Amino acid sequence: MAYITTKDGTRIFYKDWGPKDAQPIVFHHGWPLSADDWDNQMLFFLAEGYRVIAHDRRGHGRSDQTDNGNDMDNYAADVAELVAALDLKNAIHVGHSTGGGEVAHYVARAEPGRVAKAVLIDAVPPVMVKKDSNPGGTPIEVFDGYRAALAANRAQLYLDIPAGPFYGFNRQGAKVSEGLIRNWWRQAMMGSAKAGYECIKAFSETDFTEDLKAIDAPVLVIHGDDDQIVPYADSAPLTVKLLKNGTLKTYEGLPHGVCQTHPDIVNADIRAFLCGETASSATA
Repeated sequence: MAYITTKDGTRIFYKDWGPKDAQPIVFHHGWPLSADDWDNQMLFFLAEGYRVIAHDRRGHGRSDQTDNGNDMDNYAADVAELVAALDLKNAIHVGHSTGGGEVAHYVARAEPGRVAKAVLIDAVPPVMVKKDSNPGGTPIEVFDGYRAALAANRAQLYLDIPAGPFYGFNRQGAKVSEGLIRNWWRQAMMGSAKAGYECIKAFSETDFTEDLKAIDAPVLVIHGDDDQIVPYADSAPLTVKLLKNGTLKTYEGLPHGVCQTHPDIVNADIRAFLCGETASSATA
C-alpha cells in the first residue's frame, strides 16, 4: 500500500492508478468514509485515460488515526502535501460531501498550475450549520445528535445512516442495496472514532464562503434536490453564486449518495464537464 508522511508525521494512504503522464483526477471522500467510496468513478475515469488518485483523510480508512489535526485546515494541508509528493499538475479535484469542503479549502490555496478544474458533489459549502448569517442552515442540535450517537454506539449509527437518509433508502419505493449499506459501514468502522467525532465539527461549522470566492478555476456543482444529509437549498445554489466560474447541475429526486446510487449519471456529467461539453442528464 502507498503512503506519504506529512510534516507532522501522519501517514496518509492513497491510491494512484493509471499513466503517470495522464491528466490526474483527485477524488476526496465524505465523512466518515475512505478512498474506497470512489471505486466506481476511479475505474470509469481510468478507462477514459486519466490518472486517478484517491486518499484516505487523516483519521479515516487506512491513514493514521491521529490524535489531532482533524479539521479542515489540516485536511487541505494534507492534500497539498500529497499533491506535491506526486507532483500533480493541471489536476481535477472531485469532492463529495465533506470532501467537497476539502476541495474548496484546498483549491482556494493551491499553488499556481496545480488545479485545472473542480467538481463539488452534494458538498457541504458554503456552510452547513444554522446561524445568524446562515438562517437556512441545519440546527446545531442535529450535529450534536450525531456526536452523541457516535459516542454511544457508532457501529449502530454507521448502519442507520446508509440504511436511511444517505442513499435515500428510507424513501417509499426505494430500491435498497444491502451491499452499499455494508460497504458504507465497513469503510466507516475502519476509521478512528475520535476523528469521526471531530470531523462532524469540521464539516458542519467550517465556513467556506471566502474559499469559494477565491477560486478562479471552473467548478461543476452537482447536487440532488432530495439530499437529506446536506440540504440542497442551503448548499448548491448558494455555492454557485459565490463562485467566479461555477455551473450548477441539479438532480431531481436524487439522494446524497448519488455517486453510488446513480454512477452512470454522475460519471457522464463529470466527463462532459472535463471535456468542455454541456451535460444533459440534469437540470440547472
